[in-house]
Amino acid sequence: DAPASWAQRGTALRLGNPQGSVAGCVLRFLACRPGFRGFAGPPVQARAAHGPCPRGTTSLPGDGGRLPTTHGAAAVINSGKSQHNEDQACCEVVLVQQRPAAVLVAAGGLCFHYWGLFDGHAGSGAAIMASKLLHRHVCEQLRDLVHVLRDPAPAPICLQSDARALAEPSRAPLAEQDAEPLNDALPRFHLEKAVSHESLVIGAIENAFKQMDDQIEREQATRHVAGGCCALVAVYLLGKFYVANAGDSRAIIIRNGEIIPMSREFTPETERQRLQLLGFLRPELLGNEFTHLEFPRRIQHKELGKKMLYRDQSMNGWAYKKIEEDDLKFPLIYGEGKKARVMATIGVTRGLGDHDLKVYSSNIHIKPFLSCYPEVRVYDLTQYEHCPDDVLVLGTDGLWDVTNDKEVAEVVMDVLMGYEPNDPCRYTVVAQELVVRSRGVLKERGWRLANDKLGSGDDISVFVIPLGGPGNYT
Repeated sequence: DAPASWAQRGTALRLGNPQGSVAGCVLRFLACRPGFRGFAGPPVQARAAHGPCPRGTTSLPGDGGRLPTTHGAAAVINSGKSQHNEDQACCEVVLVQQRPAAVLVAAGGLCFHYWGLFDGHAGSGAAIMASKLLHRHVCEQLRDLVHVLRDPAPAPICLQSDARALAEPSRAPLAEQDAEPLNDALPRFHLEKAVSHESLVIGAIENAFKQMDDQIEREQATRHVAGGCCALVAVYLLGKFYVANAGDSRAIIIRNGEIIPMSREFTPETERQRLQLLGFLRPELLGNEFTHLEFPRRIQHKELGKKMLYRDQSMNGWAYKKIEEDDLKFPLIYGEGKKARVMATIGVTRGLGDHDLKVYSSNIHIKPFLSCYPEVRVYDLTQYEHCPDDVLVLGTDGLWDVTNDKEVAEVVMDVLMGYEPNDPCRYTVVAQELVVRSRGVLKERGWRLANDKLGSGDDISVFVIPLGGPGNYT
């Protein structure tokens, strides 16, 4: 276990904490336990030998399985683009107690494992706040669902307000033979839509992100919450992983050498049509300075009246249109790839915070075009037999900017082969290796990878979460 001095220094070594910030390439890593926040541990230069790691698993009530708690985490501070590391991280095991009104229904609650990476921009305030509180919002949203998720019957359409009503079994949908004869001229309003338990958990996570974003807005003045953050969260509940992404971080599962994407990046290019549609429906948000239309390049005044390629919110392809005076405005989305920006300001379109973000030297707010809602993907662990080499990798964009999915999978498999399957430190070494390889080596021409290409200059944070192992699942 870590020496007491490390624990005492934990606060100072939190990601984004001014006291723990170090210029250049300083790596922080450890084998994580529940309650982990940030990347506390000894700073090491490049490849330091890993120290003793905790062992054991935590049993989850009602899961029918055991999830390893010894997963790996590593982070590296950016190469000097900002004074402090703006990444934050959180790892928790959370007990969800049902609300008092439901006490008579069943005893106990639900337990979920939680991992979160928060990539801050324009300051670390939003990322720090989200790392401390988002899992609590997830817990709060799940409190109404404890008795529902424990009941194998279909989810009730409406929750009752008293415990006696909750104790009654869910009424099954009306059988077809018992239904009244249908009149084809009348709409079949009596039919109910079945909602799965999985959909309820997804909705709870989505609402938790919204509540977190609202809290950041309410408290940004008193808590001095600066900037915004991308959020990538993994929740393990009742045998399933729910991976929620709002931003340009990424998650993949590596199972038996196969790569399974568990997220997609939300950027001005991937969400072009959503942004253009909002600009089309609410032109006042564009401040009379931007156009929702997209052109291959900026239009010059001398090109008025000519036909130029364009596309709008309803188009995937391109067409020609006659250039008018209104088309001379700056495009809502401008640039390509990692250089694409919304209103020439921000390169991500989903995340938390950014409530005060405005277009430079203007009073035009950008937040209406930025969504706080994540996309949630689900992976059912009970459908597969997993070995100790099967992992879920969570990483901020500093990792993925210079390393693709295949390269990450190769590093994971190469490192794990060098360790015994029951050695929990192997996942820490994987996370450390991913971070170090993505940063590269400092040379005269900057940080360089093994192939001499530019390394990542961004903050890099990684979780490596094992999906299986001896005795973990039944």
